[in-house]
Amino acid sequence: MKIGIIGVGNIGSTLARKLAGAGHEVSIANSKGAENVRPFADEIGATAADTQGAIAGAELIVLTIPFPAIEKLSKNLFADSGDELIVVDTGNYYPGLRDPNIPAIDAGQVESEWVAEQIGRPVIKAFNNILADSLARLGRDPGAPGRLAVAVAGDDAAAKRVVMGLVDQVGFDPVDGGLLAESWRQQPSTPAYCCDFDAETMRRGLAAANKDETPKRRDALIAHLQSLEGYPEHNDLVALNRRFNAAD
Repeated sequence: MKIGIIGVGNIGSTLARKLAGAGHEVSIANSKGAENVRPFADEIGATAADTQGAIAGAELIVLTIPFPAIEKLSKNLFADSGDELIVVDTGNYYPGLRDPNIPAIDAGQVESEWVAEQIGRPVIKAFNNILADSLARLGRDPGAPGRLAVAVAGDDAAAKRVVMGLVDQVGFDPVDGGLLAESWRQQPSTPAYCCDFDAETMRRGLAAANKDETPKRRDALIAHLQSLEGYPEHNDLVALNRRFNAAD
């Protein structure tokens, strides 16, 4: 599959490495241009590109950039792309920690519905509810005991199946998160968010999510993180998520 990845932070670079290693034709881009990403692209066997170059001819695009950068994307970014192009949103909203406040999301709009509105086309929500370190190190073969899960939400059933196949290919059990309108269930500080859960535990977490409580839990976790002297190590962060995100 021809895959373009826009954004090479922790999630984007890990996905690029894994998908290129699995034999996909991967192009990577960031806001600084092709030359900026060329050393990493050469390292993993991908193609360095600018944003339009990563999109051109792609069958699937992964948007893995912060929400302020989403707002800066051209409204015509996908103007030359056919309806069959799948766009995956991996983003999460962290107001006060990383992101400025976005009034529509603060008022209750589902994060990935906001993203779809910004770019003018549907998205599939995936790879947002797993930590980058888990994605990089904890993938397992299908059927392995304790294999971790990744939720996938979206309205196009065929596109969602493609993305769920990629989740499986990079080492995780795909869990159907429902329609895009339900993707708030895998947003930050829900019981299914970044807790290193297996598929069955994640399904229970998705079902237990409380939309009214989630922003309060998220803000409490952000305040706690800001009170720490340093950022938590992986195991500590998983423990924090499990504690702050747990359903009542």
